[in-house]
Amino acid sequence: MTTYSAIASAAPPPRRGRPRRRVTGRAARYVILVVGAAIMLLPFAYMLSTSFKSQAYVLTLPPQFVPHPATVSNYTDAWSSHDFARYFINSLIVAACTTAVSLLLSSMMAYAFARFAFPGREALYKILLLGLMIPAMMLIIPQFVLAKYLGLLDSLAGLVVFYVGGSLPLNTFLLRGFFTAIPVELEQAMTVDGAGAWTRYRRLILPLAKPALATATIFTFLASWDEFAWSLTIINTPSRQTLPLAIALFQGQNSTLWGLVFAASVIAVVPVIVVFLLFQRYFVQGLTAGAVKG
Repeated sequence: MTTYSAIASAAPPPRRGRPRRRVTGRAARYVILVVGAAIMLLPFAYMLSTSFKSQAYVLTLPPQFVPHPATVSNYTDAWSSHDFARYFINSLIVAACTTAVSLLLSSMMAYAFARFAFPGREALYKILLLGLMIPAMMLIIPQFVLAKYLGLLDSLAGLVVFYVGGSLPLNTFLLRGFFTAIPVELEQAMTVDGAGAWTRYRRLILPLAKPALATATIFTFLASWDEFAWSLTIINTPSRQTLPLAIALFQGQNSTLWGLVFAASVIAVVPVIVVFLLFQRYFVQGLTAGAVKG
């Protein structure tokens, strides 16, 4: 009994500071995340606020994040002036076509790289991934020469073709990693029932790959919707311009009407937010699977 008491008295006291340090560390992380989120949202909040201000209140100091008085005239003027609606529709057509074609081609390529064994498969896959390492600006001149040879200059088709080509490496990389993680036994069971490769791809792989497809959809739509350099290079006809070009020219023509410019920018952001909200439930899962596996 005496020995047990001596051992108990000699044992170090329990550490009570560890839970407190754990709570402090968690609170510090939350504070850092909140501050970071506020810094990222501040420019958008200021743009949204300024879009509802009349010109007399745009440059007031200190800046007003809650416009008073608020007005929607900037939105009506932006939409109705300088053929803005046509530019919006052009961008919507280009982004939708690019996303659809890119997802179709990249999903078929990713399925072939993930499931079929053929000569040069790994070499072709690595060559495809080289597209991720080349800056887009380095390809402007070769793409322009190719577009001129193919007769795609000054056309929306010229935007779609090269946007699709630029998005294929990343989309194939993401989708191949997800396809590889799908159990082969599921396809073997369908093969026993007489299903061919196209049936397995359409009825099994694509429904199970919704997270990866959603991730690729967001990336492709955002890249084609916001692209500026290539559209500026090949589009000359005003009626065929896309929204980024229109906003740039719009800002040049109305350099002091910041409420009008910010209203046009907010309109341009809305489709991107809608696409992200539609696919956000799959976004993180698909991005993680594509980036880690495969």
